[in-house]
Amino acid sequence: MAGTRLDGRVERGNRTRQLVLSRTVDIASVEGLEALSVGRLATELRLSKSGVFALFGSKQELQLATVREAARIYVDQVIRPATETPAGVGRVRRLCELWLDYSQGRVFPGGCFFYEVIAEFDARSGPVHDAVVRAQREWADHVERTVAEARDLGDLHPGTDAGQLAFELIALMETANAVSVLHDETVAYRRARVGITARLRAAATDPSRVPEVP
Repeated sequence: MAGTRLDGRVERGNRTRQLVLSRTVDIASVEGLEALSVGRLATELRLSKSGVFALFGSKQELQLATVREAARIYVDQVIRPATETPAGVGRVRRLCELWLDYSQGRVFPGGCFFYEVIAEFDARSGPVHDAVVRAQREWADHVERTVAEARDLGDLHPGTDAGQLAFELIALMETANAVSVLHDETVAYRRARVGITARLRAAATDPSRVPEVP
């Protein structure tokens, strides 16, 4: 009986934690991680302050948990679905498309969660800064590995600089996100798709494998 009660408390705690994090990622994507507070969350979600505090222990841990939750969503929305496409230039293109869909579809209301928090923490130091840096590096490294894989498979010219191409693709995606959020319009996403397509066709050994944007 005691074990059943304990399991019930743990389950309720997990549900509450997920409820809180579902809200914190949305707030942070618009207002930044510094906008998070136990009091605000308790009020908005009609929870006790002590209950929210008990789940995280500090504002810093709340921020770190929010970054981890955003990364989990990011993997589910962008990285994992791309692996369903066979390795090669098609996967590179698909990865970019998924990222643009993630931003344009406002999975987070402020556009790309990490674009927002990178700008907030880029010149700071500490655990939250380090967590944001890791997330950005993991994404950039993933894009570079995907490009290198396409090159090694013969889909891209042998001399393709995977790091440079990955940098350019990410720059196009992030610019589309920034312009769209700033102006509340979607034209920038098509411009990014056109730019990404042109860059991949130029690097591809068979440009026909990278269809033009309709």
